[in-house]
Amino acid sequence: MANVLTTGAWLSAPTKPPPFFARLLRAYVESRQRRADRAVAEYIATHGLQQLSDDTERQISRLLSRTGQ
Repeated sequence: MANVLTTGAWLSAPTKPPPFFARLLRAYVESRQRRADRAVAEYIATHGLQQLSDDTERQISRLLSRTGQ
């Protein structure tokens, strides 16, 4: 019999699904992250940036905090 810890079977064992509100919170957080990622990608594309500088990072932080993300 193979050792459970070395084969990884322990990590892939079936578990109880997370509660409804945990799934709802995870979906909400993931949607906010996707929205922030889109905002950053749009900012970079709009300004034609090739590299991220300190100033660019500050501008992106201001953009995200201003929009409530």
